[in-house]
Amino acid sequence: MGRVYNFSAGPAVLPEEVLKEAAAEMLDYRGTGMSVMEMSHRSKAYEEIITTAEKDLRELMGIPDNYKVLFLQGGASQQFAMIPMNLMKNKKAAYIITGQWAKKAYQEAGLYGEAVAVASSADKTFSYIPDCSDLPIPEDADYVYICENNTIYGTKFWQLPNTKGKTLVADVSSCFLSEPVDVTKYGVIYGGVQKNIGPAGVVICIIREDLITEDVLPGTPTMLRYKTHADNGSMYNTPPAYGIYICGKVFQWLKKQGGLAAMKEYNEKKAKILYDFLDGSKLFKGTVQKKDRSLMNVPFVTGNEELDAKFVKEAKAAGFENLKGHRTVGGMRASIYNAMPIEGVEKLVAFMGEFEKQNA
Repeated sequence: MGRVYNFSAGPAVLPEEVLKEAAAEMLDYRGTGMSVMEMSHRSKAYEEIITTAEKDLRELMGIPDNYKVLFLQGGASQQFAMIPMNLMKNKKAAYIITGQWAKKAYQEAGLYGEAVAVASSADKTFSYIPDCSDLPIPEDADYVYICENNTIYGTKFWQLPNTKGKTLVADVSSCFLSEPVDVTKYGVIYGGVQKNIGPAGVVICIIREDLITEDVLPGTPTMLRYKTHADNGSMYNTPPAYGIYICGKVFQWLKKQGGLAAMKEYNEKKAKILYDFLDGSKLFKGTVQKKDRSLMNVPFVTGNEELDAKFVKEAKAAGFENLKGHRTVGGMRASIYNAMPIEGVEKLVAFMGEFEKQNA
């Protein structure tokens, strides 16, 4: 069996070049006589891996010097608690609910203070991004929270909310490194890497230094304080060493592709192929308002559950994996992250065209 076209939402497709390089270094990393998997995180060789990874990420995103880059564990879901624990000084924060992950973050914040839902798109199954130009943000809110790209529902904030001067915190798990970003617009920008950057088990958190203080909520565990990790260069305890090594290789791969501006262009081109097909199809239709469509996650339906199931089954047999939509929405979803080659999308669209002919 050769490689399939993997449309999984995460863990997701990685650049083949990166996998081959990692395979070549599996038993002996650059003459050390051991795998990165076996290496002390305090060793000279590993120190160089993590330092280079951070340097490359800073370069790719243009991260200013007054932001720390932290390589953490616990998934984005652990950040749902870590953020209020570290940032909720007034015990109040504003949340914009655009999907399941934003909702979970909002619920978690409610354990630590008052989480205020200032906007939501739940009324239309999260198929759009609400207008965030003039939100009722409480005067004493510590921050405004968004999930910038909604993996399950296929929506994206193409314009950041007007936070009225409050710190913006964004979960970018599923659009991380897919386009250029102005880091200065955020107080915290973070995401799990298993969608667009590396293997599951690493969370990258980019946080402005003034937000990293001793002043955290009482009872915040040592491991859940940003300061602990910032003061120790993400090495307070053993980091997810192998995962960070792969992320570092992906950063280098991205630099080779021409950086984030080149990636955005490539991603727009890929998404256009699929959206144009959906817009012209009589059988398939996209589920998201056009102006809010994600370049990374494309949900679509036939309008008939049995037909959806038939499509997923036949697509799998033809080498298109993981096209089943999330269990909360059904239908189909194609995740077309950075590492999905354009021919994967072209072949998927050709297959969809054939399926439509046979099942019209």
